[in-house]
Order: sequence, then structure tokens, then C-alpha cells
Amino acid sequence: MSEISAFRLYVLRAAYALIAVGLALMVWPKLIQHTSEWALKDGDTFGLLAGIQVLAMLGVRYPVKMLPLLFFELTWKSIWLLTIALPLWRANQIDPGTADSIQACVFGVVISVIAIPWRYVWAKFVRESGDSWRWSTRSA
Repeated sequence: MSEISAFRLYVLRAAYALIAVGLALMVWPKLIQHTSEWALKDGDTFGLLAGIQVLAMLGVRYPVKMLPLLFFELTWKSIWLLTIALPLWRANQIDPGTADSIQACVFGVVISVIAIPWRYVWAKFVRESGDSWRWSTRSA
């Protein structure tokens, strides 16, 4: 079972569109109008998020080829929740800004888990042989 159903492709496209629209609304206004102080403090983070937003737009067109973007989303948000949010929650130190970040990350994790076609991922990324490690003299 390495094929993905049309329904699953639409679910993937919806997930990419949700990421693209959500990040576009949150990130681009701050990138376009910012102070030098903000740029030094938050510019790198928002630049990364803008890159994810642009790649998510590609995911709407190429949902299977852009699966690594969803893997990245799932991975970084899970790591943040486990290493930053969980210790803060255990120490009862969640402020409103952190609570908003937790809500956004949990939402992103849930969307990724639902959208990713796990049977396909198992077949293509786990069971199938990886790319060759040999140098080739033939052009691709």
C-alpha cells in the first residue's frame, strides 16, 4: 500500500493551506513592519516561520513531495512541547504568552498527526531502501 487516496491528498492539501494561511496572517505583518530591536530579538524566528509558510504553499500543489515539511512541523513542535512547555507546566510557570504557544503547538501536532499518511510514510520512508551512498559518474 504505497498509494495515497484522493481524500488523503485533500487532507494533506488542507493541512498545508492551514499552515500557509495561519503563518501568513501571523508572520508577514511583523516582518514587513518592525523595529530594529524586534528584528534583533525575533527576526530569525519569524524569518524561519516565513520560510515554512512559503514551503507550505508548495505543499498545496505537491502534497506528497512536501511531506518532510509536515515531519519538521511535527518534530519541532513536539520537541518544544516536551522540553520547554512541559517543564514550565510542571513548575506552574505558564504565562499567557506561553499558553498561547502551547495551544498553537498542540494544534499543529494534532493537524500533522491527522494529515500525515502514516501507511505511506511507513512504506516509503521506513521499509523502502534509502538512496545510494555511492558516487555516480552518470548525470541524474
